[in-house]
Amino acid sequence: MEISAKPFKHCVLVNAKGRIDSSTAPRFAQVLEETTNAGRFKIVVDMAGVEFMSSAGFRALLASQRVCKRYNRGEIILAGVTDRVREALELAGFTDLFKLYDDSVEAVGSI
Repeated sequence: MEISAKPFKHCVLVNAKGRIDSSTAPRFAQVLEETTNAGRFKIVVDMAGVEFMSSAGFRALLASQRVCKRYNRGEIILAGVTDRVREALELAGFTDLFKLYDDSVEAVGSI
């Protein structure tokens, strides 16, 4: 898995590529945690390059979403979610917890 974070004026864009599974989810969670620890609570996660996400990746997203939404400070927005990952999000009931956009430009523009 490749992951990078790019700060913008109003949000941070996190790009993830590859598989987010039990071995790579801790790194994914670490990047999200570093972002919130830096006081940035509006995060767009570009998942266009994510082929697979396990429950460990979903837990990392959910934990970070809780931190971002605490005290109404921000939220995590998902962009470019592939069909396979979107189906898993729907099965887990997570589509109600996250805003989903087709691409990262649209997601960043919504903030």
